[in-house]
Amino acid sequence: MSEIRKRGRPAGSTTFDPDLARAFGVAVVSLRVAAGVSQEALAANAGVERSHMGKLERGEHLPNLVAFLKIAAALGCSGAHLMEAVERGLPLQP
Repeated sequence: MSEIRKRGRPAGSTTFDPDLARAFGVAVVSLRVAAGVSQEALAANAGVERSHMGKLERGEHLPNLVAFLKIAAALGCSGAHLMEAVERGLPLQP
């Protein structure tokens, strides 16, 4: 009898990476503060709930691609620029 395969992630796996989430949060806060924008204004301009923006900035959540690009635009930068800032905050990999 063949085994039935379920769609999606294997049981127990996760896509959340705490180092990446923290690096994203630090990058967003740094760019936001440099631009002189409040968290509320950034959230409104990006079309993201303010409470969710707080979770993103604290590294508790990771944005999907659409939110990532909207946040970059609201910060006045490209997605590539935001990604570079995130990558600078990641721990070095061996």
